[in-house]
Amino acid sequence: MKTLFSFLPALLLVGAVAGCANNSVHGSGGEAAEPADIVDTAVAAGGFETLVAAVKAAGLVETLKGKGPYTVFAPTDEAFGKLPKGTVDALLKPENKDKLTAILTYHVVPGKVMAADVVKLTEADTAFGQKVRISTKDGVKVDSAKVVKTDIECTNGVIHVIDSVILPRDIVDVAVGAGTFKTLAAARKAAELVEALKGDGPFTVFAPTDDAFARLPKGTVEDLLKPENKAKLQAILKYHVVSGKVGSGDVVKLNQATTLQGTAVRIETREGKVFIDGAQVTAADVPAINGVIHVIDKVILPRE
Repeated sequence: MKTLFSFLPALLLVGAVAGCANNSVHGSGGEAAEPADIVDTAVAAGGFETLVAAVKAAGLVETLKGKGPYTVFAPTDEAFGKLPKGTVDALLKPENKDKLTAILTYHVVPGKVMAADVVKLTEADTAFGQKVRISTKDGVKVDSAKVVKTDIECTNGVIHVIDSVILPRDIVDVAVGAGTFKTLAAARKAAELVEALKGDGPFTVFAPTDDAFARLPKGTVEDLLKPENKAKLQAILKYHVVSGKVGSGDVVKLNQATTLQGTAVRIETREGKVFIDGAQVTAADVPAINGVIHVIDKVILPRE
């Protein structure tokens, strides 16, 4: 999330999109006004009250007026209205600011990407850190949202209007999509922890790769996946999870962290490398809507 405050903006006031197109805001004499930035265009356009409220709640107004450029896939008020009842109200609460920020930045792609370039892509990196999927079958779609208007140019980027709010993936879906955590996914399923880790969280997960599980003594994984060993498997998996969202910048300041299993993991930094109970962190700050993943090269086990 290194450029969170750089790109988050463009996303929410994005909907104000309408006014940005064709420089449609006019002065008192009827002449076309100068092109506006995303924020001013959104405020003037009307019909994007939800976006404007979200930007204010996230404290992103000034950021959205920044230089950019940004490419924003902007949901309309009707798009926000498709979310489950109470979702928007909950997101606007101060305690959910991080989640709101995650959703907003997921709608923003750094740089100015016009429609002619968007249709050549199959995915794009967002300011949130996850990729959005782009398809051109039956119209252009970003994830599952249909693009209903394109190339609304503003002084600090371009807006493409979409008909649904798109949501970043949670910890479980991020791990499954990566393709290198198949054993971890199978273990979570056997331990019946999938739904828990798809919850609101936030969680910090130290995730062992398939290679990490393969380093365990022969037969260990197969034994743990047996129904009679469910409690033991749950304890091991919970030992890899810390409550709250702890980014790498905070992890390196700690010497231990209490896990969901109840005991603490030891944290060490040696020669610029971070170790969790002796397991090296090989990739940090993999974002999810309900937390963050740090990849480790060994399975760590609770102490007796």
